[in-house]
Amino acid sequence: MLNTNVDKLVKISVMGEIVSPKLGSVYRISANGSPVVLPGTGGITYNVRVGDLATGWMGDHVEPGVSVKNKESDMGSLTAFMVLTCVGNEAIVVSGDAKGEKGVVTGKHGWHGLFDHILVDFSYEVMDKLVIGDKILIKAFGVGLRIIDHPALTVMNADPSFLDLMNINSRDSCLEVPVTHIIPAGIMGSGLGRDESYAGDYDIQLFDENICRDYGLEDLRLGDIVAIQDADNSFGRIYKKGAMTVGIVVHMNSLVAGHGPGVMTLLTSSKGELVPRIDKNANIAKLMKLRE
Repeated sequence: MLNTNVDKLVKISVMGEIVSPKLGSVYRISANGSPVVLPGTGGITYNVRVGDLATGWMGDHVEPGVSVKNKESDMGSLTAFMVLTCVGNEAIVVSGDAKGEKGVVTGKHGWHGLFDHILVDFSYEVMDKLVIGDKILIKAFGVGLRIIDHPALTVMNADPSFLDLMNINSRDSCLEVPVTHIIPAGIMGSGLGRDESYAGDYDIQLFDENICRDYGLEDLRLGDIVAIQDADNSFGRIYKKGAMTVGIVVHMNSLVAGHGPGVMTLLTSSKGELVPRIDKNANIAKLMKLRE
């Protein structure tokens, strides 16, 4: 068990509703110049959940499970919804036929007007009762979380209970974190240049077949915990030699240039305090027992 400041954190409610799928245009232009028509973000995705492959589907940026957005008119409410929500938070349906059912937050996608979705996993039985427009209350908990013995390490977007499930071990002056894959920072794309990493994600570009083969990226799964080498997300997403970032794969692959499976930050160190250890079971679906 990590030594954290969990007893000092604030638990607060945020609210959103299930949103419709959206298409910016009928066609997307792939990285090789081909026009394609595919499902995208939003909605209730009945047959794609965390634990499923993030590649190989006939979809683009598809979000697993249920996509939820705060649709209040002021930007402050949306900002709070996106920033305060953390992976592992409890989500409760508060309207419609599924009222009272519970799910768990598995990621964030977009930000600053680009989708602004919180992704929630519910069982198949609950998803069958949900409809677009149903209200979802999230018990937001995790912002401000610190690992006391590693003050230079930044934690973000993680419920303390989920951090405990990640099987992180102390090793000398570092933390050893189980991950399914180690990813070179050089293939990270869309989402770079943000001035914070407390909301949204950035994408793994999978267009180089040799890189994908060398790093074993063909079997990336939604919900995988992954490490990004030479990436510092402490104050935005930058390349920095020797840094390390650990995140969770939140959405499906993309054919569009600069895009791919999205990674939301969980842990980051500019000084190499994170040591990844390959473990194919490092996926939220297995850690939280979300799938049978």
